[in-house]
Amino acid sequence: MEKENEVFPEDKTTEQAQETTVADEQEENKENVEVIFDEEAIEADASEAPSVSELQERISQLEKAVEEKDNRLLRLQADFDNYRRRTRSEIESNEKYRSQSLALGILTAIDNFERALQTEVQDEEAKSLLQGMEMIYRNILEALKKEGIEALESVGQPFDPEYHHAVMQDSNDQYEPNTVIEEFQKGYKLKDRVIRPAMVKVNQ
Repeated sequence: MEKENEVFPEDKTTEQAQETTVADEQEENKENVEVIFDEEAIEADASEAPSVSELQERISQLEKAVEEKDNRLLRLQADFDNYRRRTRSEIESNEKYRSQSLALGILTAIDNFERALQTEVQDEEAKSLLQGMEMIYRNILEALKKEGIEALESVGQPFDPEYHHAVMQDSNDQYEPNTVIEEFQKGYKLKDRVIRPAMVKVNQ
């Protein structure tokens, strides 16, 4: 009885060979399954990936967005440059014409000086007084000149509405038409700006 259950070496080797074959088949099946899953994953990724036309459209959108941002930056830079130029120009203008309000206030006093100096007097004391006034008058004009404030030349000049304010017209053969022939009140300029036009008579 014991001999019937006894396993011979040949049988044992056969069993081991069968077990090895089964294990190899299982491993091969496992690898085949993994390959199948990998191929399916690749196909899924490929189906989800954007097409060339979609990529080109996306690139075009990005380029357009970048261009719009660049244009906005350029506009902002241009606006800032213009603002800076305007500010600098205003500062320079204010500095250049800072004496204008003071000059306009003084011009009335100068007009009064000129009218007084045109007065004819016989009294020596009055003459002495006029001489003193004339000295003050000339000192004021000199001080204004240092600030760039000067009287305009009018008589004999072609009429220019920027420099002259015509209050009368006349016909005089000694002058060309449209020429200033008389000045009633002097005009003044501050550097290159007319701060008060001259009141004049113009030849027709």
